[in-house]
Amino acid sequence: MILVTAADVTDRQAARVMLPRLRERFRKITLVWADGGYTGGLVTWAKEKLWLTLEIVKRSDDMTGFVVLPRRWVVERSLGWLMRSRRLVRDYETQPASSEAFIYWSASMLMARRLARTATSQAVNSLQ
Repeated sequence: MILVTAADVTDRQAARVMLPRLRERFRKITLVWADGGYTGGLVTWAKEKLWLTLEIVKRSDDMTGFVVLPRRWVVERSLGWLMRSRRLVRDYETQPASSEAFIYWSASMLMARRLARTATSQAVNSLQ
């Protein structure tokens, strides 16, 4: 799910808009990992209203330096892949819908390249 909001919208506010859309579109999803910005009443609200388990992945206080946290690395890695698209590196768009469209475009290009690479390697292997 992608939801681009104005800078003055907090993570918790955006989640109250996005999570019902997620639940409606993807009924089988029952667990959502989130960072510390989503703590508080949102966890209870998601459980009671949407039947979603919102699991907060926190960094412990005794860690120093860079530490890979469980499940959070997936988000960071995905954002890194998306930032390969020049259009997403800077905030060129003035409308949130345009930003969302370019994120979908970037993800589609990434997936298409991977599918093409897989298809090409399978074709080469079948010729051998």
